[in-house]
Amino acid sequence: MYLFLAFLMVPIIEIALFIQVGGAIGLWPTLAIVVLTAVLGTWLVKTQGRLAMGQLRSSFQQLSDPAEPLAHGAMILFAGALLLTPGFFTDAVGFALLMPPVRLAMFRYLRSKITVAQFQMGPGSMQGRHYLGGSAHPRGRGEVIDGDYEDVTPGERRDGPSGWVDGPR
Repeated sequence: MYLFLAFLMVPIIEIALFIQVGGAIGLWPTLAIVVLTAVLGTWLVKTQGRLAMGQLRSSFQQLSDPAEPLAHGAMILFAGALLLTPGFFTDAVGFALLMPPVRLAMFRYLRSKITVAQFQMGPGSMQGRHYLGGSAHPRGRGEVIDGDYEDVTPGERRDGPSGWVDGPR
């Protein structure tokens, strides 16, 4: 129901704001503001996105909870979509989401509403996972298992279906 109201109300608000701003400053300045906010918003999203990616990489390297950097990245992505959408209301919400204190407040609010059933991180949570390169741990501190193999292919090779299935003879 809330999504329906958002899709109904946002265009109405945008149209009303376009009429008000266009009537106050004229058509061309209004269009120039819309284009300028899209360009400025794109640049801001790019710079904020780089910062968020740096924080995400840092949280992965330190084996800390990546939830906050991921949430910031998602909000920056959403802000970029809003800033590329023509309109004053969507631009205001998009610019607000680009401000770190606003994103932090949104993250804290959302975190208080969401319950995480299980979250495991660190060396103890890596048991049973296999990584390319032969070690059981990405840093190579796992147990090394040495093994030999023997080729048991029969001397006679058949053409056709494999020996695992009965095919036409």
